[in-house]
Amino acid sequence: MEATNDIDSGYSQVLGAPGSSPTYWLTRFVLLRLLGVLYAIAFLVAINQLVPLIGSHGLLPVGSYLRQISAALGSEGAGFLRLPSVFWLGHSDAALLTVAWLGFALSCVVVAGYANALLLAVLWFLYMSIVHVGQEWYGYGWEIQLTETGFLAVFLCPLLDWRPFPKYAPPMPIIVLFRWLTFRIMLGAGLIKVRGDEVWRNSTALYYHFETQPIPGPLSRWFHFLPRTVLQVGVWFNWLAELAAPFFVFGPRFARHLAGVIIVLFQLNIILSGNLSFLNWLTIVPALACFDDNFWVRLLPRQLVRKAQAAADRAETSKPMQTTAWVVTAIIGLLSVQPTLNMVSPGQIMNTSFDPLDLVNTYGAFGSVGKERWNVVFEGTADEDSTDQANWQPYIYKGLPVLLNQRPPQVAPYQLRLDWQMWFAAMATPAEYPWTINLVSKLLHNDPAAVSLFARNPFPNQPPRYVRAVRYRYMFAPPGTPQGLYWQRQRVDLWLPPLSANDPRLIEFLKSAGWAP
Repeated sequence: MEATNDIDSGYSQVLGAPGSSPTYWLTRFVLLRLLGVLYAIAFLVAINQLVPLIGSHGLLPVGSYLRQISAALGSEGAGFLRLPSVFWLGHSDAALLTVAWLGFALSCVVVAGYANALLLAVLWFLYMSIVHVGQEWYGYGWEIQLTETGFLAVFLCPLLDWRPFPKYAPPMPIIVLFRWLTFRIMLGAGLIKVRGDEVWRNSTALYYHFETQPIPGPLSRWFHFLPRTVLQVGVWFNWLAELAAPFFVFGPRFARHLAGVIIVLFQLNIILSGNLSFLNWLTIVPALACFDDNFWVRLLPRQLVRKAQAAADRAETSKPMQTTAWVVTAIIGLLSVQPTLNMVSPGQIMNTSFDPLDLVNTYGAFGSVGKERWNVVFEGTADEDSTDQANWQPYIYKGLPVLLNQRPPQVAPYQLRLDWQMWFAAMATPAEYPWTINLVSKLLHNDPAAVSLFARNPFPNQPPRYVRAVRYRYMFAPPGTPQGLYWQRQRVDLWLPPLSANDPRLIEFLKSAGWAP
């Protein structure tokens, strides 16, 4: 027992004991491993969905988009400066998949414990390349949040030494920049809610959120039917995590650790209650910079702690690495002016980039909460009749509810990009989401790529004669219904009328949009 205590004491003396200067060897290790996992998931999503979404025959072909950008800005060079991306050099389906697979492979290297500045810089540029051509499929706040987080991670590591515990310690200015990112993410999200919707201010937002969020999860219904008092307490915890805790991420050790714990627990609670892609896991990444090695030494395996101690014992100082860290800090400081002014402005906007490289952005989510859940369901029929009397079969989404007896699946941290966009589309009109008509055309031809975006094809042998889109209002069914239902629904309207493959209206629209098959 005494020997064990001596060992633990030795670790603490080196790895940031109370009263000593904090160290961040273990923090860097954990932070980079989680970032590697999220990169891997993001690139896996790209592998599976880029071609059907933005491929040469996708719903929003990337070639057309790049031509529009270069025409609007005057040249491809100007387009690259505005939206840097490797796909300006080539954007074939093979190029899309090559970038996605390369990113996935490099991410797995980081997950395995090996990372240096060069490898992380390649990952950052590859993912930014996808985001910049992804159009509305990649228009979510967590995409630029991943590029900003990935950029900062580049400077945590030596240029070439990719060992889990290299000879150089993490530069303290970069640790502080991760805390600054956490501060902006959390406070921005809190302020947009205070300004955005009365249901947040009167603590009733969670009466509706779990039912109306983009893609509910397996536990969402349980959360939805919690007592109203508990749901109000949940909103107060939201205020604690988003409006109070951020101000302590720069504080002394105890305050900083407490703020980090609150933020991480808040994100884990959201992870349990829904399917918000990798947003909440990604938000945990910079929050890990609140914890020094004195925190991790009590949680991580002793063998890992020993390796961190050995690295600290032989650590050297790299003047180029320190100088680079301070230069990056100065750049981030200058680029932070506009996002900070936006955050404190009464006209605050959320999830916006202010520079071509997405280095410093503004964030926020659920500034308003819908009180009703509307879903658009695509339906097809092989009948010659296109009225309501026909035998209409639904296309089942992979995440969005369609069948009333289907329990919401666990999807996150993976993202179903079609499902997410259809959640938005259900609150709008087809004119605001014209690619939905292109999707109907592809369903009418049983296009394999388009059909792969759904859980199953109700017409596996031959294409349907007609496809339509019906908008429904979905509500959670109370637990314990005799039929075992998870959902109830009411028909709202016909969102898209029945269309056939030879419908002149469809053909003319596809030609005008440049989507004719």
